[in-house]
Amino acid sequence: MNTFYLKVIACDRVFFEGKCQQVILPLFDGQQAIQAHHENMVFSVEVGEIEIQKEDGSIVKGVTGTGFAQIINNRAMVIVDTCEYPEEIDVRRAEEAKERAEEQLRQKQSIEEYHMSKASLARAMARLKAGNKDIPMGY
Repeated sequence: MNTFYLKVIACDRVFFEGKCQQVILPLFDGQQAIQAHHENMVFSVEVGEIEIQKEDGSIVKGVTGTGFAQIINNRAMVIVDTCEYPEEIDVRRAEEAKERAEEQLRQKQSIEEYHMSKASLARAMARLKAGNKDIPMGY
């Protein structure tokens, strides 16, 4: 199978760098699969699950924050605010963050605060989904 170069950068580290067969990214309106020789484009990445099929066929999964992806000349660069492996997620902490965000959404708040609370809730839900080993990450 054809491969392409992928680099996934979070604010605190490089999550993945190397050749891969495919990467699936969360977008506002669903998911986008990128494979070798994909059309050149730029798009925004949303909070959700990222799945990378490496050159050897093995799968790397993670939870990503917001950012953007760029595909040019068979090279993809994904820059996001956070990206973490499922085993790094503290489920108890994510549950507490979810409860805080839900409580904030019940309060009367400004539009900006509302959007920040919605983003916090989305991050917490994605972490809980990935961090809970009983719920498979999938589609």
